[in-house]
Amino acid sequence: MQAFRSSVSLVLFALLAVALSLREPARAAEIDPALVAAAKKEGRAVLYTPMIVDQIVRPLAAAFRAKYGIEVQYLRMDSAAVVLKILNEYRAGRAAADVFTTSLGIESLIASKAIRKFESVSAAELPANYKDPEGYWAANRLYVLGPAMNTRLVKPEDFPKTFDDLLDPKYTGKIVWRRNNLTGATGFVGNVLVTMGDEKGMEYLRKLARQRLITVSISDRAVLDQIIAGEYAMTIAMTNHNVEISRKQGAPVAWSPLETAMIFSEQMGLTTLSTRPNAGRLFVEYALSREGQTVFQKAGYIPTHPAVPPLEPKLLPAGGGFKGNVFTPAFVEKNRKRWDGIVETLFR
Repeated sequence: MQAFRSSVSLVLFALLAVALSLREPARAAEIDPALVAAAKKEGRAVLYTPMIVDQIVRPLAAAFRAKYGIEVQYLRMDSAAVVLKILNEYRAGRAAADVFTTSLGIESLIASKAIRKFESVSAAELPANYKDPEGYWAANRLYVLGPAMNTRLVKPEDFPKTFDDLLDPKYTGKIVWRRNNLTGATGFVGNVLVTMGDEKGMEYLRKLARQRLITVSISDRAVLDQIIAGEYAMTIAMTNHNVEISRKQGAPVAWSPLETAMIFSEQMGLTTLSTRPNAGRLFVEYALSREGQTVFQKAGYIPTHPAVPPLEPKLLPAGGGFKGNVFTPAFVEKNRKRWDGIVETLFR
């Protein structure tokens, strides 16, 4: 049922994007002038984020400053560190951050009351899977996972197209993936189970384990860099926009969608104890607006706004001709412990 709902959502998302592209441009959501005035009085916002500084944080902060005259100070760390720092600041009774993004752990922030609900006219334009029904978060960008290959080691005609292709003996001992992360082994396991169902999915994963996958505990970027360097021939759970960015820069790497890709988002929200709540909220409005989403687009990311497609349409199912399962934060939170356990049992 989850896979069915996700597939339906993707179809609706694609139809909405097509409809928006065919008609006259719709008027962008109007941000409350009172919010803008209050944010300008506060003067700045502090952002915690795992996003790459030079690629997107600086351009987004600069565009926001140019539009509103408000500074954005930022601290970059991985998603787990973002969540931990916000939790610790909340428990200490004061917060340095006003706004944050994370791709993991949003449910624990909600449960702790360290983040607050908010209303956003920009988020109202996003598909339902890309915003929290209670108003705690909205997604600023998407991740689509699939195989990435070193094109000097794997010929285009040998790129895997289906899950069963990964069972070919020629790939034995040549596949690397990241340990216990959605952009890695955990996400791949979850996607297989959602796509195939538990019984067939587990049968498939047992077969895949015989391929002697190489498990590493490093970042996504480090995994991709090792593929590019030729240390490994292939990884099977990599964010396709990062592969595309490297390919355009001349790296010997390419991605190929499997029959069904896993899709999840990076979430954006506001801290409960923010001392600049209006500046933080205005930054969220801007990042989720059509104008702000264009900054993500130009950086090579996949925006969540249906009126702002990625630079490479093939990165999404509608343009790339593949299916996708959308994994919401609540669905990941409910199932991740089991997925991690399967990774540890089958792929040690």
